[in-house]
Amino acid sequence: MQSACEGGGGIVAQQLAPTTYPREPHRRVASLELQLQSPPIAAPAVAISSRSPPAPPHDTLTAPHNGCKMMAAQSKLLFQLNKYYNERVQQRRAANSKAMREACKIVQDVLKEVEVQEPRFISSLSEVNGRYEGLQVISPTEFEVVLYLNQMGVFNFVDDGAIPGCAVLKLSDGRKRSMSLWVEFITASGYLSARKIRSRFQTLVAQAVDKCSYRDIVKMVADTSEVRLRIRERIVVQITPAFKCGGIWPRSAAHWPIPHIPWPNPNLVAEVKTEGFDLLSKDNIYMKDKQSAAEGDSWVLSFANAEQQLLQGGCRRKCLSILKTLRDRHLDLPGHPIEVEHIKTLLLYECEKHPREIEWDETCLGDRINGILLQMISCLQNRRCPYYFLPNMDLFRGKSASSMDAAAKQAWRILRELLTNSRSLEKL
Repeated sequence: MQSACEGGGGIVAQQLAPTTYPREPHRRVASLELQLQSPPIAAPAVAISSRSPPAPPHDTLTAPHNGCKMMAAQSKLLFQLNKYYNERVQQRRAANSKAMREACKIVQDVLKEVEVQEPRFISSLSEVNGRYEGLQVISPTEFEVVLYLNQMGVFNFVDDGAIPGCAVLKLSDGRKRSMSLWVEFITASGYLSARKIRSRFQTLVAQAVDKCSYRDIVKMVADTSEVRLRIRERIVVQITPAFKCGGIWPRSAAHWPIPHIPWPNPNLVAEVKTEGFDLLSKDNIYMKDKQSAAEGDSWVLSFANAEQQLLQGGCRRKCLSILKTLRDRHLDLPGHPIEVEHIKTLLLYECEKHPREIEWDETCLGDRINGILLQMISCLQNRRCPYYFLPNMDLFRGKSASSMDAAAKQAWRILRELLTNSRSLEKL
């Protein structure tokens, strides 16, 4: 099978012969016994299962004769969530937008200078309908800009699972080496090296920073192989070279979608797979465990666009925004145990657990947030958070046990407040 893997000029990628992967059992959130008086760390670890989150304790909200009270409590929670969204979430958004615009203006200036030095690195950062294409918000003070590269030449897309979350691009025919736009970054073995491209780009950005009009407020972050700029000593922007791969789907994600689960619907699945994924030149936690030079040639798989597509509709985006705000205000802990990528993955699992659109009606917003917090506590207790598209990749790899314990306690505190105090969001 041949498909276009493009970054402007188009790269033709061919997948090699299939590799068989063991299919994991359906990985879903754990069942937790809610004991509102004690923190989760004291409870025994629980296994991830496919069951829905348990109801709160019988004496809290679920007694049958308390049906009216339950509806009233849900109504109060929805009112508080909407108020939280209109105040706290919008406040966060406004602050992020201001920082984003300043950062993007400076990055665009730097990338223009890079393009003058090296026309192969053409800036793809542009504003469309108030949003910057290729920009990811990592935290209120940290952003990532994906720089899509143009490509000429024919490569095989090799996705053998040797490094979870990574793949390589191998020249399909050695005689075509000279046809590639990136010929000097192809290794003797015929691999297009992510590390070599990033190293060259880092040198160009360093030179551009020295020449640009913002050089007094922009510095390169030292001691990293990645391209990071520090702006006014408070904002960090990572610029990541990447190739866009459309019309092709990696074998390491071949398990998706899970059979017999009605979400996402076939049309949405087809759209997501047609859109494809990105290959990023950046570090991966699993690369650090490998010693061979070949690991530096690997590209990191990114499904950011697929996540964006899947989280449309119903209250999914609103749910994500509220959870991001709770994370920034209460779960931004030392060691960064909970990041935006964890929240997105847990939200996608929640979409599978509740596949009907009616379950993502505005009136269900509180239930969905509580369910995701339950998943979060369970994953933190079990020290494992399988990435939604690549379940062999653990998003908690490299996180310390102490940071995960602290996050579990804090997530439990937030959940307990939401379950027992209808006005808790006024304090959160």
